[in-house]
Amino acid sequence: MISRIATTLAQVFGRMTVTADAAGPIAGGTVLVANHTSLADPVVVVAALRRLGVEPVVMAAAGLWRVPVLGGALAREGHIPVRRGTSRAAEALDAAAGALAAGRCVLIYGEGAIPVRRDSGEAAPLPFRSGLARLARTPGAPVRPVGQAGARRISSGTTAKQIAGVLTAPARRPRVHVHVGAPLILPEHLAEATAVAHGAVTAAWWTAVTGLRGSRTDRA
Repeated sequence: MISRIATTLAQVFGRMTVTADAAGPIAGGTVLVANHTSLADPVVVVAALRRLGVEPVVMAAAGLWRVPVLGGALAREGHIPVRRGTSRAAEALDAAAGALAAGRCVLIYGEGAIPVRRDSGEAAPLPFRSGLARLARTPGAPVRPVGQAGARRISSGTTAKQIAGVLTAPARRPRVHVHVGAPLILPEHLAEATAVAHGAVTAAWWTAVTGLRGSRTDRA
């Protein structure tokens, strides 16, 4: 249901294009790591992945599970609450490893937070935390980078600007682009693996930015 809702919202709030480096379907049990720029980008990324035939388990801030209706849907579908800064934070990685072992794809945000910025422009991903590299150690779990651009045009900035952005997006129909990179081979060392993954997501994000500019030019 979450993927279907995301697809509907993405169609209402913007015009999305999706590209991928590797042909064929995304394999089950894949770790998908994306850049995080806006409260809107999980909707964009989940909708894009559904277009590619994947309905991922999403690792997200535990506070979302307290939202009426949404929280129940997240729990029923096996999405994973992340309790950052608590003694239970590691439970999310254990749950994600279990989902991967069961053949589900897991979507994780390497940065772990949204950048504090007031403008709606694009910027390269912030440094990654080590959670992605730890999760990638799950036996047999490939990693694929996901870059998205344009979500900040739907929602970004102060609370008032975010609300205004969401309310006006159906009329503005901002363009968004999602690019899925080729599978990665990460080093064993956590710091090196984190750096390689960050570089790959940055490259995927730049491809998305380029695709966004291209789609704007093509439709001008």
